[in-house]
Amino acid sequence: MNTTKTLAAVGPGQDFSESRRWMQLVVGVVCMIATANIQYAWTLFVPEIQQTFGWERASIQVAFTIFVLVQTWLAPIEGYFIDKFGPRLMVAFGALFIGTAWVINSQATSLMGFYVGAAIGGIGVGSIYATCINNALKWFPDRRGLAVGLTAGGYGAGSAATILPIAAMIESSGFQETFFFFGVLQGGLAFIAAWFLRSPKAGEVKASTKLNQSRRDYTLKEALNTKLFWLMLVMFTCVVTGGMMAVAQLGVIAQDLGVKEFEVNLYFFTMAALPLALMLDRVMNGISRPLFGWISDHIGREKTMVIAFSLEGMGIIALGYFGHNPWAFLILSGVVFLAWGEVYSLFSALAGDAFGTKHIAKIYGVLYCAKGIGALFVPIGNLLMEATGTWSTVLYTVAAMDLFAAFLAITLLPRTLKSHVAQSAAMGPSVDKTATASAHA
Repeated sequence: MNTTKTLAAVGPGQDFSESRRWMQLVVGVVCMIATANIQYAWTLFVPEIQQTFGWERASIQVAFTIFVLVQTWLAPIEGYFIDKFGPRLMVAFGALFIGTAWVINSQATSLMGFYVGAAIGGIGVGSIYATCINNALKWFPDRRGLAVGLTAGGYGAGSAATILPIAAMIESSGFQETFFFFGVLQGGLAFIAAWFLRSPKAGEVKASTKLNQSRRDYTLKEALNTKLFWLMLVMFTCVVTGGMMAVAQLGVIAQDLGVKEFEVNLYFFTMAALPLALMLDRVMNGISRPLFGWISDHIGREKTMVIAFSLEGMGIIALGYFGHNPWAFLILSGVVFLAWGEVYSLFSALAGDAFGTKHIAKIYGVLYCAKGIGALFVPIGNLLMEATGTWSTVLYTVAAMDLFAAFLAITLLPRTLKSHVAQSAAMGPSVDKTATASAHA
């Protein structure tokens, strides 16, 4: 049976297979997996760094804060270079930086050395993450939710296969050698994979027939002038802030609810409730991105957002009410994690639907700053807890933010998106000014 499928809108004499774009997706996921440990394996190194140099843990963790802020807030600038130079050069550049970051960490003997390594790692991870998400959006206009979900899931769950080898090497060879070996390995893998990436050519992709999608490529300036962009930014910030507050404070919440040390017997093994809940985070976070992305490809981004945000809001409320029961704590924390991870697939897919893909790296780069805004709000959770003496206040505030985003998704978002798509159709396709200038030269 011939498995080659010719995509709609393919130009004369062109024959592009469905497998080609799936290969691009696989390469993007490989790049994300190679990148994930910069963020997710850091926690394994912190105790060893503290034991070796005697620094306070809070001072060491400043490096992680620097990493997150650099990765997040530089996304618009990285988006500019992605649109200008394409995926190969950007991922290759990012690969060199993630490798260099861990090599620097392997040689660092001062806090400033680790801070520099964190900043370089943030640039590298941001470049690779943004580029792979961008490439998935371009190759899969008809399945953006699934494609972006799988790509983002590669980053969310990418460290699962290497956590144990990294921990074992730290134990046997020390954290410096581990930093060096895995820095070279991960950076080298992403650098090699980078050269297999490319953007689709004209006619290689097809638009969705199920979703409201703009046929116009908006510039960043044009996108910033739309009501839809700012509505998406508000919703993104609400959901990501709520989720980050709940996740960041989970350990303290578990301790205050009295379930942190509860031993969960699952017949095959026994584990304390908190580590088990954190393991669920990795699993549910990985599942959530492609799952809700796939659902959104079929029923629409707006309806999927209503389902996911409502599920998270109600899950957090239930966690605050029933969380003192260890089994309820485990189940409800799993629900919360499942309903939170999808923001990174739904908002990127909706951005591609609404604003086209020619300048999507810059546009989504600005939207992605919502994560940085959310990170700045996370400490407010501690202030609320200290002021009220209970974590219930924090959880109910977080739930209110999620439910407010769900309310916007069911009321304002569908109407705004429909109006935006109609307006983009009336404006007509965007004009490539460079091509026009060349034609008249």
